Amino acid sequence: MKQRIITGLIGGAGFLLLIYAGGAWYSLLVFLLAVIGLFEFMRMAGLQPLHAAGILGYVLMVSILWPSLAFSSWLNISMPDLMLPVLLLLLIYSVLRKNQFHIEHIALTLVGALYIGYGFTYMAAARNLPDGFMLTVLVILAIWSTDSGAYFVGKAIGKRKLWPEISPNKTIEGSIGGLLAAVIVVLSVNALLGNLTLAQALTIAFVAGIVGQLGDLVESAFKRHFHVKDSGQLIPGHGGVLDRFDSFLLVFPVLHLLGIV
Repeated sequence: MKQRIITGLIGGAGFLLLIYAGGAWYSLLVFLLAVIGLFEFMRMAGLQPLHAAGILGYVLMVSILWPSLAFSSWLNISMPDLMLPVLLLLLIYSVLRKNQFHIEHIALTLVGALYIGYGFTYMAAARNLPDGFMLTVLVILAIWSTDSGAYFVGKAIGKRKLWPEISPNKTIEGSIGGLLAAVIVVLSVNALLGNLTLAQALTIAFVAGIVGQLGDLVESAFKRHFHVKDSGQLIPGHGGVLDRFDSFLLVFPVLHLLGIV
């Protein structure tokens, strides 16, 4: 726990600093997180990230993410919709590999590229908005407060299991505590520093408090299916990128669908 707290404080401070810097710095961070995240996903799924199919997964993921990166306009490289050509190439590759690379592998490659690509796309896109710094900070604080509230309330008074087949340590009491923590933190920070309407602030809080916990459960379901404890070991005490950013990958896209991002 001590290592987890220290790493979390240092990493969190650096993360907030890059959000403040914005532009190419923040875009580069998001890009690197996406690259590492897809590597972790493919490795968990038993795929080869650096073989032909894995590279196609990266091509699709980057094509989704690229337009939202601040430096993409500087390089004057446009990315067309590559979903169809990547799908066709994966199908052809499965034939060439004589079914050693089969339909489940194709599905996992596409799911990984879409899940991680869209998740980090809207994380980058939020910072590009006119009020993007404060908006991004509020969303991230909402996610962090949900995690912390769920953990500490669950430890203190948690009795009823939330979803034991997926994540045996999570409790209903902890889940409610995480949601309440998100509401309190977002409304307080917005009242002091932000300029969002009450409806927008509450939307962020509830999406982070509910969808953020679902994102955590999605990642737990992946890990349980693939029989791994953590997606990686990049962050001491926290696991890999997907372990730390699983909530982000659902919260930001849902906020986009609701018109906040």
